[in-house]
Amino acid sequence: MTSVNSIKPAPAIRTHNIEQIIHAPIGETARLCGWVQHRRDLGQLIFITLRDRWGEMQCVIDPAHSEAAHALAEGLRNEYVVAFSGATRPRPEKEVRAYPGGDREFLVDGVELLTAAEPLPFNVEEDVKASEELRLKYRYIDLRRRAMVRAMTIRHKCVSAIRSYLNSHGFLEIETPMLARATPEGARDYVVPSRVHPGEFYALPQSPQLYKQVLMCSGLDRYYQIARCLRDEDLRGNRQPEHTQLDLEMSCATRDELFSIAEGAMHAVWRECLGEELPHPFPRLPYREAMALYGSDKPDLRFGSRIVELSGQAQCIDAAWLKSDLELGKCVHGIFIPGASLSRKQYDEWTAQAKELGAGGLMTIELSGEEPKGSVAKFLTDSLAFAQAAESAEGNAHGTWFMVVGDTPSNYKVLGQLRLALGREFKLIDEGKWAFLWVVDFPLYEASDEPPYVTPSHHPFTMPVAEDQHKLESEDPAELLSIRSDNYDLVLNGVEMSSGSLRINKPDLQLKVLRRIGLSDEQIEDRFGWFLGAYRYGAPPHRGFGQGIDRLVMSLLSLDNIREVIAFPKTASAQCPLTGAPAPIDDAQWSELGIKSR
Repeated sequence: MTSVNSIKPAPAIRTHNIEQIIHAPIGETARLCGWVQHRRDLGQLIFITLRDRWGEMQCVIDPAHSEAAHALAEGLRNEYVVAFSGATRPRPEKEVRAYPGGDREFLVDGVELLTAAEPLPFNVEEDVKASEELRLKYRYIDLRRRAMVRAMTIRHKCVSAIRSYLNSHGFLEIETPMLARATPEGARDYVVPSRVHPGEFYALPQSPQLYKQVLMCSGLDRYYQIARCLRDEDLRGNRQPEHTQLDLEMSCATRDELFSIAEGAMHAVWRECLGEELPHPFPRLPYREAMALYGSDKPDLRFGSRIVELSGQAQCIDAAWLKSDLELGKCVHGIFIPGASLSRKQYDEWTAQAKELGAGGLMTIELSGEEPKGSVAKFLTDSLAFAQAAESAEGNAHGTWFMVVGDTPSNYKVLGQLRLALGREFKLIDEGKWAFLWVVDFPLYEASDEPPYVTPSHHPFTMPVAEDQHKLESEDPAELLSIRSDNYDLVLNGVEMSSGSLRINKPDLQLKVLRRIGLSDEQIEDRFGWFLGAYRYGAPPHRGFGQGIDRLVMSLLSLDNIREVIAFPKTASAQCPLTGAPAPIDDAQWSELGIKSR
């Protein structure tokens, strides 16, 4: 019988990755594995750029050093998977490069072909020429590119930093079910038929919201999860039908305590992924002020140009149509863009954009010379008022006012979107800045076109502020729309990163909130009886949030498309070119599930 100790270990397929050999002393012997990135045959010498996940290395195959290795290397082609044995040596001085490993090359002793490769549908290069559809169909090839490797690496580091930080602050990572029951979360559910219970369906979770609140009733106190969530909704550049989020809940925590935890996690991520320190603490802005100053509940604070009411200054514009609007109670609001000067063509283009956003027109006053210019300059009786307003708003009276007249909410909406477009056009945005902001105290409800004419602003488990809770007794939609809630969004550079709130922890108050969105007591009991039952046995006050990991990584890498940070994303039509999902199922599966296809 052969002794276990007598069995010799197999020789290593790989002793070093390329990052390790780059940082090892020159002269280190190694066995490297990877893909052939480039191959240059100079007759005698063959140069091969070997690529693995960690980097690239120039490898030299010299027949004077190893005839056998050279003979094998002559048959290698791009994207063949190979193993090279040998050692590093200094590069000739004139060939030294500034990138990592550019001071050395790998002199090959032995070559082993691990796998050959057919010609690729597109080249593995950073400036890839392939369409996105083709890249997604052959995603395993696309993921070989350095940009994709970096995105997946940063994503891993991001999640790892979050886990490490939360673990050190007493949080438990707990998984919640993927097969759940439908809840009103603001989007359509993906549903899964039950074979064991014909005619009944599970819903895939839009978030673990109710489960994590029940965990607080269970006394588990500090919970988090890197959760998979699914929503059957139309897609955009920063949305997918399935996404990953940091889901977190804390019992008996103040808003300040939760903000401190959330900000600490972001500090840990930026430190680990980018080596940068973020400012602390993040600023806070009430929802109503955010709308009044920026026309947005997710304002981009990387530049100024806040919205200013100019109804008083507009008295100096002697135009009959404007005076008529002001007499009707309409208001003038504007944003000042420092340094902006418009040609007639540009003015027409910005006016057309303002009209597309809902404005009746666009007024401009350019304060860049001795005499003001712009669309309403000829009606001005006093330009000093606008110069003073610009100086007060931006500390600079050299630029252009962009103004609209209408009711206040409409003006905010138009100027909020116009501000972002103008900021990009006139390069006011500091692209190297990380502008975090907490937007707090959103309305509990927002308007709906269908009875009961209100719908939850976030979700129906958010605590109304104490001063407004009496308004829940009202049947008047206007009164309900004025109710404020203890909720908050974390915004980064104009993108919503997370959303959370203090949760309702009293069954009677939760019933009132659910009734106000049109649910009957029978519907509430059917959908949420299990949840409200947990509250009846004692629920501590608790608050939390959900933060999208995909969007977070997209922001870290300054990318515009969320598909670039997901290993296997769906297309804009929610399809997977790699696997062909979604796909039909066969008759046997239909029969097994006890349902029919129309």
